[in-house]
Formats: sequence, structure tokens, C-alpha cells
Amino acid sequence: MLTLDKLIDKYIEYLNQEKRASPLTIRNYTHYLNRFLDFIKNYFPTLGRPDAINQIIIQQYKLYLGEFVDQKGSHLNTNTQGYHLIALRSFMRYLISRGFSTVNLELVSIPHGTARPLKFLDSQQIEALLRLPDNLRDKSIMELLLSTGLRVSDLVKLNKNDIDFANKEIVISANDGTTRAIFFSEATGYWLNKYLSERKDDEIALFKREAGKRGGSLRLTVRSIQRIVEKYVKKAGLPIKATPHTLRHTFAVNLLCTGENLRKIQKLLGHKNISTTQIYTHVTNPQLKEIHQKFHRR
Repeated sequence: MLTLDKLIDKYIEYLNQEKRASPLTIRNYTHYLNRFLDFIKNYFPTLGRPDAINQIIIQQYKLYLGEFVDQKGSHLNTNTQGYHLIALRSFMRYLISRGFSTVNLELVSIPHGTARPLKFLDSQQIEALLRLPDNLRDKSIMELLLSTGLRVSDLVKLNKNDIDFANKEIVISANDGTTRAIFFSEATGYWLNKYLSERKDDEIALFKREAGKRGGSLRLTVRSIQRIVEKYVKKAGLPIKATPHTLRHTFAVNLLCTGENLRKIQKLLGHKNISTTQIYTHVTNPQLKEIHQKFHRR
């Protein structure tokens, strides 16, 4: 069986090659998980398997983080402790997805105060951002992100035949085999149709890069989408460093502001709640579509 340090190496490789995480994320997660590994080697040297991690070890690790003093003689603040635990929980979720048994993820709770301030755009900032794209592909990407709250990891997996223009609907498949429908606005449908009608290639990906010297698929990556959003946020001169996830927050906040039920919004976003076994609320797609259309009337 693979040892804990080898599994961490495989997880970092997974982040890099499959998740295409940013270099900063990979650097940080490597640092945080190596600190956990140091803790295990120092305090539980005989532990070599993930299924041996239990509640006692997690509690001891939290105490260890709270008492840790760095080379400058400073303690880790609450946020930094939280980032360590977020990385650990993400690693454990990866292990579970690979068939390993490990501690209940609910036990790896994040300290209060760890969450960053929620960033989202107001209506004027949204309009300013949507005026800037200088090509149909980028315009369609921005419209789709703001119209659906779609995760960028789901967006890059979309193919052209995933778009149901008649019902203004896209069905998203999750890794666990479940699916959910998301609905896009009239404006998004217009720009997507215009973009695809001008495509003369056989590439199945909904969004593609221009053909260049590199071989292989032309499908845009997560990092490519991030750069596109960063480009227009900078051109718009927005006061916050907005990312694709900021656009997802914007979608959710706007729905909340209309007074919509939180559970219905959770369904639209496909949020998973680790404190429960139910990841989606029990509402029908027609109800969700009605909610969506009430917000998107531009």
C-alpha cells in the first residue's frame, strides 16, 4: 500500500496535471501538506496509511497548528491555520475518490474567521464587464459565467452538443454520476449561437483556443478562462480582483437579493454540503428554470 508521503505526491501531481491548478495553489498545498506530514512523522511516526488517521490525530494536528511557531517566532494566525486544514480536507477528499478509507471529513472543520470576504460585482460592474470582450468567444464565456454561476472546471468540459438552445439548458455531469440542469439567459443564448455559427472547425469543445504550434486538443483550460476574465476585469478597472469564481458569487448573490429560497439556489449552483448526505435539494427543474428567468431579464 502506498505510504502517506507517496499519496501526497500523487495528489500534488493530480492537482497539476488533472485539475490544472495554478502554480501558486500547487506551491501552497505542497507546503501545507508537507507540514502535516512533518507533524505525522514527529508525533505519530508509525502511522503510514491514510486509514489510520483518526479523530484524535486530527484534534492533535489542530492543537499543533495553534501552537506552531515559525522561524520568525510568530504563531500561525487563524486564517493560515484554516488554509492548512482546507488543504488537508481536500487531500482526504481526493483519497476517498480513489477508494481509500480515511477520517470523516466533518472532523476536519475550519476555524471561524478563515473565510475570506465574499467578492461579487454590482449591476453597473457587470454591465461594464460585459461591454468589453472584443471577440465572440470571450463574450460568450463572460455571458455564460454570469448567467449560470457555472464552475470554471465545468465550463471547460462543455462540448458544443451540450447546449440545448430550445430549452436554454445545459446538463452538467458530476464525478459521482449525478447530473443537474443549469439554465442560461436569452442574451447568453444569443451570443452562444452567434459564436458557434461562426465556428468552421470540427473541434467538439464548446470553447477552444486558436490553432497554434501546439498539438493536441484545442479545448480551453481552466487557467485559460482565468486569464480571459482577468484580462477584462483589468480593462474595466474594477476595484476588486475578480476571478471566474467571483462571477459565480455574483450570480448567487443576485439570486439571494431577489429573495429566492437558499435551497433552490444551492441546487442551481450544485453546491455540496459536507455536513449532510444530501447534496441537492428536492425541487424540479421547471421550478429552477422559473427562478432563473425571474433574475435574468436583461
